[in-house]
Amino acid sequence: MRSLNVLISGASVAGPALAYWLHRHGFKPTIVERAPALREGGHAVDFRGQAHLSILRRMGVLSELEAVRTDIASTWYVNSEGRRQARMPDDLFSGDVEILRGDLARVLYEASRDRAEYVFGDSITSLTEDGDGVNVTFERGAPRRFDLVIGADGLHSNTRRLTFGPEENYVKHLGVYCAIFTAGNHLGLDRTGHAYLTPGRLVAMYSTKHDTEARAVLYFASPPLERVRRNVERQRAVLTEHFAGNGWQSDRLLQDMHHAPDFYFDSVGQVRMDGWTRGRVALVGDAAYCPSSLSGMGSGLALVGAYVLAGELAAAHGDHRVAFARYEEAMREYAVGCQKMGDGVAGFMVPQSRLLATFLKQYYKVMPYMPGKKLMVAKTRKVAENIALHDYAA
Repeated sequence: MRSLNVLISGASVAGPALAYWLHRHGFKPTIVERAPALREGGHAVDFRGQAHLSILRRMGVLSELEAVRTDIASTWYVNSEGRRQARMPDDLFSGDVEILRGDLARVLYEASRDRAEYVFGDSITSLTEDGDGVNVTFERGAPRRFDLVIGADGLHSNTRRLTFGPEENYVKHLGVYCAIFTAGNHLGLDRTGHAYLTPGRLVAMYSTKHDTEARAVLYFASPPLERVRRNVERQRAVLTEHFAGNGWQSDRLLQDMHHAPDFYFDSVGQVRMDGWTRGRVALVGDAAYCPSSLSGMGSGLALVGAYVLAGELAAAHGDHRVAFARYEEAMREYAVGCQKMGDGVAGFMVPQSRLLATFLKQYYKVMPYMPGKKLMVAKTRKVAENIALHDYAA
């Protein structure tokens, strides 16, 4: 087998997982990450079913993830005074292992840092392919040459833009934006979360780090906004416009927002592409098939994609043409199924009409007692497990 030098763009979930498996199969991975260090913060993400858990177990990180799981027992919708109105089913919204995205990134980094070269604070500026490899230039570092380049750089993938074209050709905006940041647990939440719904807006808080702090999550309905990406001051101003005077904890969280060390703001979208590979470049995770944060499938899908892509490269003895075709074939149905879990969710999670918001508040009160709840849980698990994973090591 030829020991390929593989450049991976992105050090969140798919990137470190891919680096781990590439090294295990005898390849030489390098990860370049635009951020100066690992990104902290982010929402809670979950893994469910044997497809996800078997990969984590083979990586040797499952027990470590279980040790730092969020352990949220329940989530309640509340009114403007904070009185509990409806309890959401735990098994519907959290999987077998739920963990903060920042903790997941740290565990995957620690599992892969001795197996890969990490370059923080830099990003790719151009990719020039020839018959034998790819010449890569960077914002800060000297040009380098690699056998393959993999984009694991998220919804707004730079690698996808350089290889396939403008983002607007592939990213579908789902009509909402989301902000997430750490706040003080001034409500004294104990392994629980509270959510407050108004037309076009959702404010939520849940306890983290053994109840010593809380994570604030703000969703609001909006068409695509201009001049907000990487403009933190503009992002904070937009949130203030939408949530000032909204009620419950909205104004308090707007104050906490200015002091949060891990402030995150982005649109909620899906990535739809006919193909995820071109020449010596491939995409994995959210860069290729982001199902949106509303699907609950993003991290698990990224983990599976990284495992399959590395495994197919190993099975093809480094022949990227064979491996990339098999990767797309193996992942297509699974990725489409995961994306369907996010279809239509935005309209119910952040209803824009007062009538629908009122109806949903009443529906959530009886939802835990409805027979359809078990079917919803079973469907979610079925989608998460709808792929047969090969034992590439064998």
